[in-house]
Amino acid sequence: MSKNGISLGLALAFTSLASTAASYAPDGRSNAMGNIGVATADYLVAPLYNPALLAVFHKSDDIGILLPAIGVNAKDADSSLETITDLQDTIEEFENSGYNNPGFEADINNYLNELDGNAPVNITAGVAFAIAIPSNNVSVSIYGRGYVEVISRIHVDNASGTAQGRYEASTVEVTGFGYSELGVALAKKYTIYGESFSFGVTPKYQILQTYSDITTVSDFDVELDESDAEVTAFNFDLGAVWMKNNYRVALAIKDVLAQEIQSTTNKTYEMTPQATLGLAYAAEYFTFGVDVDLTEQTRYVDVDDNTQFARVGVEVNAWHWAQLRAGFEHDMQDTMEDSLTAGIGISPFGTLNLDVAGSYGSDNQVGASASLSFTF
Repeated sequence: MSKNGISLGLALAFTSLASTAASYAPDGRSNAMGNIGVATADYLVAPLYNPALLAVFHKSDDIGILLPAIGVNAKDADSSLETITDLQDTIEEFENSGYNNPGFEADINNYLNELDGNAPVNITAGVAFAIAIPSNNVSVSIYGRGYVEVISRIHVDNASGTAQGRYEASTVEVTGFGYSELGVALAKKYTIYGESFSFGVTPKYQILQTYSDITTVSDFDVELDESDAEVTAFNFDLGAVWMKNNYRVALAIKDVLAQEIQSTTNKTYEMTPQATLGLAYAAEYFTFGVDVDLTEQTRYVDVDDNTQFARVGVEVNAWHWAQLRAGFEHDMQDTMEDSLTAGIGISPFGTLNLDVAGSYGSDNQVGASASLSFTF
């Protein structure tokens, strides 16, 4: 029996991600700035947001290594995981008492009533790496990233006449989607009619996987080690940036070729092309940016979980040694709550870069990420 309901989601996420990597981008700098990046991302993480930014770098930059970047977001609107943990502890005490304790039975029924009708629990986790070589000819980056989305739905039995019958018949349905990609980003700057542009493309190999499992609420501690369906494909991203002094206007289109995968439980996940517009003011010691999704992300077809974000972020750079960052993001589809983000960066000598970020949407929607990179 589980002692910690959240262990399932986190174990699934990190077990799946260990294999490699896209809508979720774990990156301490951009995550701290409201998850903006289409016009503001550093060249090293450009493939995660806009490949055209790979060609936007400082003259002193020769090579960059991102290893690793990690992040986790969780939404539990009704505190279901905490309630399940309390329920499982009470069930264990009830069974140890010989199934004959009215007090435990009452507590079990109360916990089940609390879980009845609760919103699904969502957990997303991701990892990424990159090796980038900027150049005035063609900038190149080899990168990989992955993420897993886990949705847990609780189905409470109200037909049984006893507490034991209810918890033995109540179930948790877990649906997971895993995504991995490995690609090569290419970008180059151009001067067109006196204006400065950068264009980028990212051909990539994708792996889409689904996971599914149903377990009783009392045994909610299953690790989904193997996917029940898998689709592989080749795809590509496109990006462009216009630069004028410190101002930028950018457009990125992710996953130009739509993909979908259906699990063995007939749940379909769609990955449709996602276009995002980015605006930024990027100076040496101050950056401000706005990203707006022009299209919504479908995700699970049979679940009302579409997302479409508007984001804003700011960074203050203290002589390239330390950075303070903050941001805000709003889901125009109202699937996710508004989130405030913040974080810090430490970059001694401009070589070692450690970025840490956190996000807060409510007591039950939080996230954290960190990335370590080296630039030479």
